[in-house]
Amino acid sequence: MIDYVVIPLVQIAILLVGVLTAVAYLVLLERKVQAWVQVRLGPMRVGPHGLLQPVADIVKLLVKEDITPARADKWIYTLAPIIVLVPALIVFAVIPFGQSVTLFGVSIPLYIADLNIGLLYIVAVASLGVYGTILGGWSSNSKYPLLASLRASAQLISYEVAVTMTLVSMILVAGSLSMVEIVEAQQAQGWWFVFLQPVAFFIYFVGGLAETNRAPFDLPEAEQELVGGFHTEYSGIRFALFFLAEYANMIVISAIATTIFWGGWLRPFPSVEFLAFLDWVPGWAWFIAKTMVFLYVFLWVRATLPRYRYDQLMRIGWKVLIPLAIANVIVTAAWKVLVAG
Repeated sequence: MIDYVVIPLVQIAILLVGVLTAVAYLVLLERKVQAWVQVRLGPMRVGPHGLLQPVADIVKLLVKEDITPARADKWIYTLAPIIVLVPALIVFAVIPFGQSVTLFGVSIPLYIADLNIGLLYIVAVASLGVYGTILGGWSSNSKYPLLASLRASAQLISYEVAVTMTLVSMILVAGSLSMVEIVEAQQAQGWWFVFLQPVAFFIYFVGGLAETNRAPFDLPEAEQELVGGFHTEYSGIRFALFFLAEYANMIVISAIATTIFWGGWLRPFPSVEFLAFLDWVPGWAWFIAKTMVFLYVFLWVRATLPRYRYDQLMRIGWKVLIPLAIANVIVTAAWKVLVAG
């Protein structure tokens, strides 16, 4: 009863609280990073150095009037942000933050589930979020959100193919679809997979930027062209759900990159005995630190790089990343058969 009901429920509660808190302060961090790049201070008024700004933002969104356009499809209009958010949260079920911790004599794994098809589960669930984007733009009955949702769907389809092909190459290297076993394979081989598959990591990260609609691939939210994108007509709590889903997806992309390419909870260079003193840092701390590095790169890219034109965006996806990903899978498979045996 405890192992199958109580512990998973506690894990889920802790994970949800952690993710939602991280999202709130990730928004503050993004505003701070953009301010630093532009030689400004960013939010400074609410709390010391603006640390309570996320609380003010949440209160503002909760009390703001929730408007539904008169000609919108009300049920789908309400359901769309939920469809976007739920996949972003349930993906965390198979992401391992560490091996296990012992509390009151009970060993608790630092993941909710270790599926033997964990990577396939992530690909399948994460691809559902685009339906919320499409339905949100269509149900608003407004031309700008509809154009943005079509852009988002075309963009996701283009880059998801390349990202999925890179994950196939990682499966060939690790020999497993389990996220826990992928980390253990990196420990057994003594190398983070980013050193074995740098091309796959590059494709994954660029595709991750595009799939999360982040700059320089934020065409579905291009304010200069589409006002605010697929959530132009949204306000209040429903807009907050779209906002929450975007930043939760950033954390998902970063956590998956940490797990598959950068050793998950492993310390840097796990095969180097000279660095064994780093083992005193717990694995979950290494995982969070690596994930934060990726999140900072997300924010830094948005603050420094200009937006691509839409034709450039699609050209990169179909004519560069997908052929490169297929070539990488072929080379990896050949290496696996001829060299690794």
